[in-house]
Amino acid sequence: MPAPPELEGPLDRAVRALFGTSWGKARAWIAAGKVSVGGQVVLDATARVRAGDEIAFDEGARRPRGGELRDEDVLHVDAQVVVVAKPAGVSTIPYDDSETDTLDSRVRAWLERRRLVPRGARPSLGVVHRIDKETSGLVVFTRTWLAKQSLTGQFRRHTVHRRYFAIAHGAVISRTLRSVLMEDRGDGLRGSARGRAAPVQGREAVTHVECLEALDGATLIACRLETGRTHQIRIHLSETGHPLVGERVYTRKCLGTLLPAPRLMLHAAELGFVHPVTEAQVRWEQGMPADMVEVLGRLRGGG
Repeated sequence: MPAPPELEGPLDRAVRALFGTSWGKARAWIAAGKVSVGGQVVLDATARVRAGDEIAFDEGARRPRGGELRDEDVLHVDAQVVVVAKPAGVSTIPYDDSETDTLDSRVRAWLERRRLVPRGARPSLGVVHRIDKETSGLVVFTRTWLAKQSLTGQFRRHTVHRRYFAIAHGAVISRTLRSVLMEDRGDGLRGSARGRAAPVQGREAVTHVECLEALDGATLIACRLETGRTHQIRIHLSETGHPLVGERVYTRKCLGTLLPAPRLMLHAAELGFVHPVTEAQVRWEQGMPADMVEVLGRLRGGG
């Protein structure tokens, strides 16, 4: 059925409203390949739909074969670690049993194709951090117990170098944002603890924000993580009144009109750590993907 104007936006919201189902079921249907837009199966619950788009649900449909990791997406691989570039729209690891096409599954398949594991053996892959589904950029997986112990310790001690590019609403200034983050700040959302006494279940979060370029209604920024809490950059920017462009959750304190974007404008551009065996400082960088460059050009007045 066609999407009415009031349902322009993320696909999961349109499916929930059109078919009278829950958020969880709408997202599960999309992940399972049962929802199509304009005759094409769409697997990303955050994909944007426009008024008039024909949205169909087929209970008997099966999820199409997942994408493959391209060779150019693997920035480094050795016996201990593999560093890859995650595209937006792919989860780092499965959210639930219905999600089978994830970054970790793609990395395992790539290692098998490249014959970097013994024939018939399942590639060993350790998860030491993750980035949001809508976020693009660099992720490291470990391949041995030694590497996992080493990287887990480095992330815990906050010695891993992580720098993100982001586009945020409004005029953002360079500053350090520091707060105690809670899973529920009192309104059902993650956020900073309120009041002078931080609850014991909260965790300190520190984000160093650098203004890179003033845009039309927004700012290109770089964020260096001192800690790595869930949704840390998104929450910190939102709570200062400057939510990221493309943000759908943390928008309540936005100081102006929300700008359109195909997804969350956040990219993990730099990743560095001490190699678990050589003990050398290693670092990788990846430029912004095309969809982010396009939004940046539009906000520069280029389109």
